[in-house]
Amino acid sequence: MTAVLRAALGTALALLVFSVAGTVLLSGTYALTRGTIERSEQAEKLQLIAQALPAGAYDNNPVADAFDLARDPLLGGRLPGQAYPARKAGQPVGVVLEAVAPDGYGGEIRLIVGILADGRVIGVRVTAHKETPGLGDYIDIKKHPWIRQFEGTRLGEPPAELWKVRKDGGRFDYLAGATITPRAVVKAVRKALEYFEQHKAALLATQEETT
Repeated sequence: MTAVLRAALGTALALLVFSVAGTVLLSGTYALTRGTIERSEQAEKLQLIAQALPAGAYDNNPVADAFDLARDPLLGGRLPGQAYPARKAGQPVGVVLEAVAPDGYGGEIRLIVGILADGRVIGVRVTAHKETPGLGDYIDIKKHPWIRQFEGTRLGEPPAELWKVRKDGGRFDYLAGATITPRAVVKAVRKALEYFEQHKAALLATQEETT
């Protein structure tokens, strides 16, 4: 075996050892931090869900009581989503639906839509997006109160023809220079309300009916 070949084999072996060691280290780190990450994600999700529901109107843990929803075009996602029921003394108060606006400027915009038992929107929050910073990211409540204009709306209020941004002849405001983003969100919220109306009985089941 030539010196060059021995050197090449030695280098390859060293790279293999470092690769294996790195994989083991990353796996170990993930295993150690997985629980903390999951708890942090659940706490953040619960905080957003709490913003999309009336404070003090429910006494259950919507995240703990969440249930899966079959994939549906009205919810926009490519994968099944979840519903987070709000109950008071076991009776339904409302529900938070996961929804997706698939046609945002930067791609999918993931939302949660809080809907009361009477069909009124109590709150909408964006949970993930890739919209342009400083232009289309005003849909995030931390950046701008734009998302709050859905509060109090329902199917028929405003009428179907007004579920658009003002530029298109609708009711909903937008910021100049970014209309694709709000168009996508308005449409997704409207579709989430349609889904709620079609599946109201299942979404507003009492605690006894789900056990």
